[in-house]
Amino acid sequence: MKLQGKNVVIGVSGGIAVYKVCQVVRGFKKLGANVDVIMTENATEFVTPLTFETLSCNPVTVDMFTRSGHWEVEHVSLAKKADLLLVCPATANVIGKFANGIADDMLTTTFMACAATKVVCPAMNCAMYESEAFQTNLDTLVKRGVMVVEAESGFLACGDTGKGRMAEPQAIVDYCEKLLMPEQDLSGRKVLVTCGATQEKLDDARCITNFSSGKMGAAIVNSAIERGAEVTVILGNHTAAINPQASIVNIETTRQMYDETVKRADEHDIFIMAGAPCDYRPEKYSDSKIKTDELQVKFVKNPDIAEKIGETKGNKFLCVFSAETDDCIANARKKLNKKHADLCVMNDVKHNAVFGSDVNTVTFVTEQGETAYPEMSKRAVADLIFDRITAK
Repeated sequence: MKLQGKNVVIGVSGGIAVYKVCQVVRGFKKLGANVDVIMTENATEFVTPLTFETLSCNPVTVDMFTRSGHWEVEHVSLAKKADLLLVCPATANVIGKFANGIADDMLTTTFMACAATKVVCPAMNCAMYESEAFQTNLDTLVKRGVMVVEAESGFLACGDTGKGRMAEPQAIVDYCEKLLMPEQDLSGRKVLVTCGATQEKLDDARCITNFSSGKMGAAIVNSAIERGAEVTVILGNHTAAINPQASIVNIETTRQMYDETVKRADEHDIFIMAGAPCDYRPEKYSDSKIKTDELQVKFVKNPDIAEKIGETKGNKFLCVFSAETDDCIANARKKLNKKHADLCVMNDVKHNAVFGSDVNTVTFVTEQGETAYPEMSKRAVADLIFDRITAK
């Protein structure tokens, strides 16, 4: 069974859609997963804990203070046990608690303590769903990396028609299955990722650099590894954690990033240029700190890493990034053509949070046209990039 050995913790909050969660639990059990259920007290008004105990073959947790006969702190033990924490239905109330750090029952404390992948399935009245307060809370969770199975539109239990109906059980199970067991569609592929910012020294105390945190590159590395690729990272200055399963080559300058990338070009068949190399470097470098009331620095052009790869890549795939402030699509298309790239991921840095953020708003630019996407996590952007590559 596909999910044998995987631990799924399902949090159930109080809404009419609770009855659908019975099918969600059955779906995971059919796939071989171990399922633990946490219910809020309100949820028990719709379906009894006994029902979920029967379906999951595990005790259901409701009360924070029930003595269970063992000495584990239960919300911590479930948080550590989980490979995935799924909250369905996720009411406006519980999402508000998650977003604002409120931990006043077993579900909210487990959610806060859990470092595993988290998924929420909103379910509520359409007016509540569209409210500014709820959308702000949901956006906060997305920015923290929480995945969302979007609510559907249709006839609601209250009699209204609109968006707010919880997604169907099979769609939820399928979504989570892909998170737990990503398709190994990059097996046998070798991916090279440039990541982070380069630094060009002015003297021994100062340098020229940029705002890149490396978070986008780190997300690309994680996605590629989970999909079965062998990954090499040419890594500049960064704050993001880099998956240790990758082969990491640390560099400082753009010329070093260029050299390390080019000499490995023959060994790789996918190139993702997520790094932020400085386009220019100071012409002169001082080995002692420059002390002057006025400073004039002459810059020289650095070699273009992506353009070099594009000139010699043949049938290999090249993805470049384009951080733009004006004429964004036109400039991204120029970059796509100049670098001989297969895909250009455009970021509008004037109107969207990009540098140092956990989310991104991108437009994919190819020879065939442009596809704009809404704000999403950088990991979701990474998955979209590899979806595009594997679809070729």
